[in-house]
Amino acid sequence: MSLIIRDLHARVRDGATILNGINLEIPKGEVHAVMGPNGSGKSTLSKVLCGHPDYEVTGGSAELDGQDLFSLSVDERSRAGLFLAFQYPVEVPGVSNANFMRAALQARLPKGEELDTVSFYKQLRGNMKKLGMDPKFTARAVNEGFSGGEKKRNDILQMMMLQPSYAILDETDSGLDVDALRIVSDGVNAMRAPFRSFLVITHYKRLLDYIRPDVVHVLYQGRIVRSAGAELVDYIEEHGFDFVKNGEED
Repeated sequence: MSLIIRDLHARVRDGATILNGINLEIPKGEVHAVMGPNGSGKSTLSKVLCGHPDYEVTGGSAELDGQDLFSLSVDERSRAGLFLAFQYPVEVPGVSNANFMRAALQARLPKGEELDTVSFYKQLRGNMKKLGMDPKFTARAVNEGFSGGEKKRNDILQMMMLQPSYAILDETDSGLDVDALRIVSDGVNAMRAPFRSFLVITHYKRLLDYIRPDVVHVLYQGRIVRSAGAELVDYIEEHGFDFVKNGEED
């Protein structure tokens, strides 16, 4: 089973085309990284897959474990196992972290089944400890007044609680210091499993030093122009993205 994207074209709704034929397959158990210059379409890809209303699919397809991803609503995509860690996590005033995550987990249970509160809080606090988060954050409104690093840790906490099959990390390293980057990466690495896949979107090598990918893709002008193993990260670190800007594609 896998996430399969075929000839995906997408644009800003009633605006410019950004994705110009993405082809990508991420099998279960693999970590794929997407890198590329600013404006290449990396964040657009993540938002299109998760159903952001500001973007419109104009061609191609995406399948999640055999399901037509684009036929599913946003909440159905989440229930099917898709998760997005935002580049800029939003604040949700008036809703505590604990209540937010309880509601998300409850929504995934069969009708009539209730979430075990004791087990929930035990798991929540255990995961917060792994991420170096103060237990007081359970009572704070989601991301309200959080620092950039705290918001990113909170996103990873949500991922650890929801246990998705496919996790997209959209520039999770943005705004993190070295210590926070290591802690967040440790949380991601602890979730690597044969039944779970990751799509890691980043500009920089430093995140991929901690989360070592199986495959690296370079996105440029809305297309994947090169794919290779983790050694491609080191090549990009040394040479930048000039090799794709100069037309040196596969």
